Amino acid sequence: MTAETMAAETVTTPGRRLPRHRYRVGLLALVAAAAYSVIGLVKLITFRASTYDLVIVDQAVRNYSRFRPPYIPAVGGWHDRGMDYLQIVDHFSPIYALLAPFYWIHDGPGSLIVAQALLFAAAIPFLWLFTRRVLGIGPAYLVSVAYALSWPVAQAIAFDAHEVMFVPVLTAIMIERYQAGRFLPAFLAMFGLLLVKEDMGLMVMGFGLYLLVTGDRFRGICCAVIGAAGVMLTRGAIIPMLGGDTSDFWAYNHLGPDLPGALLGILRDPLGTLLLPFSAEAKVDTLFLLVWPTLLLCLLSPLSLIALPHVLERMLSDRELWWQADFQYSAFTVIILFCAGVDGLARLQRWLGRKDLAVVWSAAVLVVAVTLVPRFALDQLYHPDFYKGDQAKIVAAREAVAKVPDGVVVEAANSFGPALTGRTTVLLWTAESHNAPWVVADTTRWEFPFGSADDQRAQVDALLSQGYTRVFDRDGIVVLRR
Repeated sequence: MTAETMAAETVTTPGRRLPRHRYRVGLLALVAAAAYSVIGLVKLITFRASTYDLVIVDQAVRNYSRFRPPYIPAVGGWHDRGMDYLQIVDHFSPIYALLAPFYWIHDGPGSLIVAQALLFAAAIPFLWLFTRRVLGIGPAYLVSVAYALSWPVAQAIAFDAHEVMFVPVLTAIMIERYQAGRFLPAFLAMFGLLLVKEDMGLMVMGFGLYLLVTGDRFRGICCAVIGAAGVMLTRGAIIPMLGGDTSDFWAYNHLGPDLPGALLGILRDPLGTLLLPFSAEAKVDTLFLLVWPTLLLCLLSPLSLIALPHVLERMLSDRELWWQADFQYSAFTVIILFCAGVDGLARLQRWLGRKDLAVVWSAAVLVVAVTLVPRFALDQLYHPDFYKGDQAKIVAAREAVAKVPDGVVVEAANSFGPALTGRTTVLLWTAESHNAPWVVADTTRWEFPFGSADDQRAQVDALLSQGYTRVFDRDGIVVLRR
């Protein structure tokens, strides 16, 4: 089915009613953005944000805002690749440059949190338009609220800032504008995905597969080729040329040491490969949670093919974090699956010869979203303790970071880096010293990447034996100067 056919079969609304809905949808998006911002900003000011990854993105965007290359010393120090390590070789995300104007207004990680909230909420109007055209106005509001409450968005906005912030709005534009027959903005959004991350070519390939299956063969082939070329160009040429290591992106050693080896491994054991996405309980849980918000109806729509390559990239990997529902990875595909659920219901209604299921299904989708809220990060919004945080740590941490002068290089424990990144060069404090002139450590609470608080205390003792002096020590938070 082509975009023109889809548009012809969908529900229409008189144009005079659209301005009223435009304001309502805009208000919904603003409320969602405000809620997302609150979670991120509260975590920032209560020392629950982290150097990995908020400081990393902050360093890149700050450099863009000052018309410098996007150096990320935090990652360069972690990998021993130098202070001039580029963000686009860690992950190919030149799209971060679009956030530079936020830093002209406020130079700090809070700007990233607000920008991310606005971008996640910006997908809502396009999802509303798509759903209105397919199912009608009532379902459009219900599905949009369900997306706003969805667990993949909640987990993403609660864990610092990541390149995924751009994906829901770009995929929403791509799908909705294509469905409306407005191909130029649809394909511009598709090209925008290639600037988000080095693996987004897989999603573009998925879009090409969807177009092929629905009869738009020429555009489908073009998109598949563009997506494959995007992956090969970024991973095979741009990243190595700029000093990156392509082995950083290889997460399939159980299949083979490289892509040819993995393909041979798949050919040797095709059944084992087919079962691999279901080989761990965490994978099954995440896969179910991805499709359950649409009551499984996303599986009836070829739109799900857009998400398939990215989901397989996660579930076939050997990196357990990629399988989890606890982080930002599921937000890459959340809008695709909501649109697929809407389209899946429309197809089911045609197959059953009924037109009265839209409101019931969309209401059920909203109920599912609401029932999942207590399990995920949006649950924090209505708990007073979330806003208080660990008061002893907060007071001590504020005093500790105030001891560090502006403009210096500082190795900071993971939760202290965001408070320092606006005025210093932050490196992550680890068991391997980088001889920074300042260190902010925590000796009582576990901090990534240490194994335990005992390891952190041992590292502080080691630094003291190497000539550092203690200039602050309160509630387990220690500031050292070399």
